[in-house]
Amino acid sequence: MAKFPFSIVIPTYNEAGGIERLLRALNAVFKEHDLDGEMIVVDDNSPDGTGAIVDRLAAELPVRCLHRPGKLGLSSGVIEGWKFARPESVALGAMDADFSHDINILPAMVAALESGKYGLAIGSRYVRGGGITNWPAKRIITSRVACWLARPLTNVKDITSGYFLVKREALDGVELDPIGFKIGLEVVAKAHYGRALEVPYVFTDRIVGESKLNQKEIFNYLKQLRKLYAARLFPAGKS
Repeated sequence: MAKFPFSIVIPTYNEAGGIERLLRALNAVFKEHDLDGEMIVVDDNSPDGTGAIVDRLAAELPVRCLHRPGKLGLSSGVIEGWKFARPESVALGAMDADFSHDINILPAMVAALESGKYGLAIGSRYVRGGGITNWPAKRIITSRVACWLARPLTNVKDITSGYFLVKREALDGVELDPIGFKIGLEVVAKAHYGRALEVPYVFTDRIVGESKLNQKEIFNYLKQLRKLYAARLFPAGKS
């Protein structure tokens, strides 16, 4: 039986402290479960040398690095990484570089798409079996409220997840225009994936580096939601 090729994009900025460990761990998961996975690191000219580490590892691991000239943002990095992906990949994904996303659920996410029953698989903190560690109560509440605000757009419970795989064909003709770093929200709201499966995992907050969440990103999320609601209520060309 032919394998199911996929590419997963990992945007980076100053992730030298853990990127090699992550890529080697992902490759071990690929080998253990006989997965045809490609890793694409999109590096925004990290001054700590993250991109150079990835270039070195490309000689022995299924990874390529897309070097960008500066800090251009996570969402645009994911989109550019998908364009950079090998053409044979039938699914495209995204995950963080800091081990906050559990790599051990990746085989289940791949299997969901490979089955043909689902066009989108999401690593989910908010279904049975999922959860969060190392977060203060305020941040958990913020995340829950963010998901609740998007509930009319979708029945996906973890709408703010940045860990997912989507069928490449589901993105055909879809204009992705995310604000901030919530590319998953844009994909869930716009892509033509049919059914989605949420695979539970426990999110572990980063130990190395800095979190992306700040007041600006909360504001960007609200702006993005506003755009998505407006597009639903007033579709282009509707009189």
